Amino acid sequence: MDAITRPAEGMSPGDSQTYQMPLPRLSLTPEVSHGPLDGAWWPRCDALELELPTLVGSLDPGVGTVTRVTVDTASWPDAPPTIIAPGHVIEVVRTGLAADAHAITLDCGTVGRWELLVIPPDEPAGVATRLLTAAADPENPLPAPRMFALAEEDLSGEATWEAEGGHGLR
Repeated sequence: MDAITRPAEGMSPGDSQTYQMPLPRLSLTPEVSHGPLDGAWWPRCDALELELPTLVGSLDPGVGTVTRVTVDTASWPDAPPTIIAPGHVIEVVRTGLAADAHAITLDCGTVGRWELLVIPPDEPAGVATRLLTAAADPENPLPAPRMFALAEEDLSGEATWEAEGGHGLR
């Protein structure tokens, strides 16, 4: 039996098919953040090596090159020690600190750093949308672990966002 070497209909022999990740679901604080968070990110899967290059590529080049990220070990248990992004390598630091739960810190060398709430990929769209909006609010006083805990309590009807000083969460 001979192998078929003809390209698929409508393709030329030099065409290749590659998959590109869709644009990230990201909400950033306008201008300068005044709270513990600079926004929120809702990745589509839990493979940091697939999601991070797209996230980093969507940031304004004026913020500098992301050289290192710090992620929560519980959220990203299989995160590799480095990730290739277009034009550079990003060091991945995993932490088990409770203060870093549900967050990612993007270090941009000497330019600064971004602290983002990470919304789990399987989070319901309604909750994720509220978290994306609230985390980008420049007056949001809540760190990532507390915001996520309130979102979980809100789903069960045990708490209200406003009681914690949250803006735009309901």
